[in-house]
Amino acid sequence: MSRSGYDAVVDVDDEGDLGHTDLQDDLEFHNSNFSDPTGAGAGSRPHKSSSSPPGLLPLPATATSSSHAGGGGGAAGSKRFLWTLSFYAQFFDVDTSAVLHRAWAALYPRANFLDVLEGNPDLYGPFWIATTVVLILFLGGTISDYLAREGRGQFAYDFTLLSGAAGLIYGYTFVIPVVLFLALRYFGSESANLLECWALYGYGNLIWIPVALISWSPIAILNWVFVGLGFGLSVAFLLRNMYPVLSATDRQTSKVLLVLVVALHLGLAIAIKVLFFAHGSPALKDKPDDIRLDPDRLF
Repeated sequence: MSRSGYDAVVDVDDEGDLGHTDLQDDLEFHNSNFSDPTGAGAGSRPHKSSSSPPGLLPLPATATSSSHAGGGGGAAGSKRFLWTLSFYAQFFDVDTSAVLHRAWAALYPRANFLDVLEGNPDLYGPFWIATTVVLILFLGGTISDYLAREGRGQFAYDFTLLSGAAGLIYGYTFVIPVVLFLALRYFGSESANLLECWALYGYGNLIWIPVALISWSPIAILNWVFVGLGFGLSVAFLLRNMYPVLSATDRQTSKVLLVLVVALHLGLAIAIKVLFFAHGSPALKDKPDDIRLDPDRLF
């Protein structure tokens, strides 16, 4: 049975021999401070952080953003939600070398692209790839239009090509994955991930950059070959990486979704050819000159 409130102090001689200890003279009892909430007793050293609230202490250097969200309860997690910049910053948490590695893996796929992402899909690469495709489509489409209209009067830039390219590429890259994700969720696929869908479609657009750079020639059949090659490579990239996710649904649904993915991608390829590389295409036939943007009519 212990005596609460006391601790024992035993004095030992220089030889360390307890046999000659006089318990009556050398054994002393002192008041114990075990019940002291501060935990500071005789011979103990007070903690430097005892006077500072825990919330003011800096987190260790190895702490990740998840510790901010999960360590402080629901209030800390809500600060990273939709109305804060930190919520969207986590989707751009990738460096240049990682983006270049993923871009090369999309152009020259040797492994499953979802394995290349390593569980960290980003929106940085898809956004800038889509923006680059928009600008190059406008540039290539303008050159193609100039060659198609050469010798038929003064040429004026058609800036509707720029807005059309932005609507087509941004819409296809960021809207179609949302529709596909919702469809997969509706049909019971638990492995569907919206960020991964965005990453697949975003990095899959990379093939359209070299296609847009070479598809402005006046030889129409050659442009069709280039666009067809871009379609084949990009749709193979999508199907190879999305098939495991699509096959998580029932067999009939997965077939329908596969056909839908191919059909939408074919529509994108045809739209790129007809709208932006239209030399010899029906898009420019009988197109009146008065609907084009003429700088002389602005003043």
